[in-house]
Amino acid sequence: MTALLLLTAFLLPGRLEFTKVFPQSEPAYVGITVESSGAAVFKTDPQDEQPVKFQLTGAETAELFALANKVDLSQKLEAPVKVAFMGTKTIRYENDGKISQQVYNYTDNPDARLLADWFERISETELCFIDLEKSVKYEKIGVNQSLLGLQSAWERKRLVAPQQFLPLLDRVVKSDSYLQMARKRAEALADTFREVK
Repeated sequence: MTALLLLTAFLLPGRLEFTKVFPQSEPAYVGITVESSGAAVFKTDPQDEQPVKFQLTGAETAELFALANKVDLSQKLEAPVKVAFMGTKTIRYENDGKISQQVYNYTDNPDARLLADWFERISETELCFIDLEKSVKYEKIGVNQSLLGLQSAWERKRLVAPQQFLPLLDRVVKSDSYLQMARKRAEALADTFREVK
């Protein structure tokens, strides 16, 4: 019965939104929207007219929304202790016609922290994507460095939806205008990412 309820929850249209505003960091703004279908958007500016669009896997989407369902956004998330400013975070969840939202700097709620870490992983992934895309298009000599960053993020288990990188990686592999070491690294990463379900 519980599995059926969870499955039903994922079939209903839902949307998760996360923003983080932290003027002392780079980028100073992050905005992420994930639909229950797995379709997602990443912005580094609230007025960004060309955001990065990508697709989470079914397993990633299910895990993210299951976690969101555990976080009670009707309860205040801000911890009662004083801590350093780590950015203003907003989690907004639209589900079954209901909207809930909390704004906080720091929380000691374990499920909310796990949910925020999910969004941090998405942010790290999309910043890797933006960096690699820029290198592939405009700074070919820097592609290997971008690939090293991507490889490091993968090895630290900080990447989500790795299939989004395949068109860029394949472009590097197929062109001799990139350094040989970059082409080999891109090929190895592409082979690894193709195996992800």
